Amino acid sequence: MIHQILPMDQGRSIGPPEPRCVAFVLIGDVVALDLVGPLEAFTVARAHASVAGHDPYATRILSETGGPVATRSGLQVATEPVKALDDQVIDTLIVTGCGGGRLPAGSQACLQWLQARSPGVRRLCSVCTGAFALTAAGLADGKTITTHWRWLEKLAQTRPAAEVERGPIYLKDGNLWTSAGVTAGIDLALALIEDDLGRPVAMDVARTLVVYLNRPGNQEQFSTAFEAQTRADGPIADLVTWISNNLHEDLSVNELASKAAMSPRTFARRFAQETGRTPARFVEQLRLEAAKRSLEEGKLTLSGIARLVGLGDEQSLRRAMLRSSAITPSEYRERFRLS
Repeated sequence: MIHQILPMDQGRSIGPPEPRCVAFVLIGDVVALDLVGPLEAFTVARAHASVAGHDPYATRILSETGGPVATRSGLQVATEPVKALDDQVIDTLIVTGCGGGRLPAGSQACLQWLQARSPGVRRLCSVCTGAFALTAAGLADGKTITTHWRWLEKLAQTRPAAEVERGPIYLKDGNLWTSAGVTAGIDLALALIEDDLGRPVAMDVARTLVVYLNRPGNQEQFSTAFEAQTRADGPIADLVTWISNNLHEDLSVNELASKAAMSPRTFARRFAQETGRTPARFVEQLRLEAAKRSLEEGKLTLSGIARLVGLGDEQSLRRAMLRSSAITPSEYRERFRLS
């Protein structure tokens, strides 16, 4: 459905566009924040955009049979039955998370409803493990999708016809949008709002919610250092922490092996086994993450950032970012700076 402001008709002003219907569908063991976070973002967008003369969204909360639905935290959510929207155009359909990707017995009717309605929606979305409902309904076949990092492998095993990408905050593949869990649902909602209403409105919504607007969709759900710390043990785990705090130091394999009291060969093997990355790759990723944070803050020059994170000079920073993210430092700063 295309929404537009219609021109004047023979001196008579045709009214503002109809609000876009954003429908949330609850299936299974619902995580409250998977619903409430995005819902609040759209609610704030309504308040901000309504000042301009029209209400951009009409939000609805649905479940298979309607009535109160208890979330995992005990919060009761009032819902309408999915059939309540059978005669209404749905612009954006968002399936919230179902605990651990476990669809409850008897959910087939709701999946069939998703199958029937999905061809007519402009955007089909999932938050967290809501992706399991989309795959179970066959709505993600041939698409690239994501979910909460904890459930990525299970999702890939559940539906091999869908390509599961590890780590992004959210993904867009055609009209299918999928996101990681919990607060990532807010990132998804902000991206949808920006897609509809532009960056200034989305920025206002982000400020109101006291969150960042410009967390890019391809940003990892967790940092390289955090991931390594959850996998490594003993001296390697301690070294990961030291590296994170000393990016400007000489972090060659020989130097790191000396700190770990190992031979370079033994150290390189142990490090890769415990972190899943070679020492050189790990160090570069940490340096790039630190560089991106500094670029977002917008306070230092490019050469200053390069020195701060141990990449030497501006050209080395540029080459590393192009190799990793296919974007220059200047382009990244322009797009994602916080101020």
